[in-house]
Amino acid sequence: MKIKTVLLLFVFTVQGLFSASLEELTTADNIVLLLSGSTVSEAQFKKPQPKLVPYSDFLRRQIAGIQEDLNPNIIAESLYLYKKPYAAEESAWTEAERTKLYNTTLALSTLSGIQYYSASRKTMRTFYETSSVIDGPDKKKPLGDPVYPVPPAELTIYARQKDLTFGDNIYRYDYFARNECLVFIQQNITRLTAGIIPAIGKNNLRSLVAVFDAEDYLLIYAVSMAKSFSLPGLEERISQSFSNRAGAILMWFTFQADKAFSK
Repeated sequence: MKIKTVLLLFVFTVQGLFSASLEELTTADNIVLLLSGSTVSEAQFKKPQPKLVPYSDFLRRQIAGIQEDLNPNIIAESLYLYKKPYAAEESAWTEAERTKLYNTTLALSTLSGIQYYSASRKTMRTFYETSSVIDGPDKKKPLGDPVYPVPPAELTIYARQKDLTFGDNIYRYDYFARNECLVFIQQNITRLTAGIIPAIGKNNLRSLVAVFDAEDYLLIYAVSMAKSFSLPGLEERISQSFSNRAGAILMWFTFQADKAFSK
């Protein structure tokens, strides 16, 4: 019945919240592309190194820790700029807006039915057929999406998600709430297969999304890092798949953000 949680610190006041400028978070070249409406993307394999990580000590420590633990041979990154609607009260997010945004990212059931562009099929395809929070990786009892009155500093939940590419799997989600950003990391608890082909072993995938308040915008960074089985052509296929699926997650997040900033 219970969701495993680790509650280390609660933020009780808005005084600690702050907003950074885009110049404080990423490069001038990236800003030009983002303000033009483009998504900035990078995909690498063999000996990849992240290139688009925003200037955040906390986030960079998270990325470095994943790299050290995983030693990935695939990295797919995306940077996306979300323009806050007029409903946003201030240039910096308020505690209420940040809390609503946090809770919408916990609503993993809303991932059911989202679509992404399949490069191999050259058509839109369902990403997750089903998605639900569960009480743990063993019993797998479905639970409702959790809701928190104040974002905890750290939180762990588990989800069962049926992916039409990689099958029916169990994932661990780790959430981190900081004054300047929200971060969540997905990790596969079960082995991922593409049809009958083993693609990624247990615990060998990390998909991270980081959301930064940037005055009139939210800067969203998404990265998937994986240590895949070395089969000819598989790495490039998985890399392309991750890039396209990151786009679907970004669009899902945009919809969630619209709800968080609505009156």
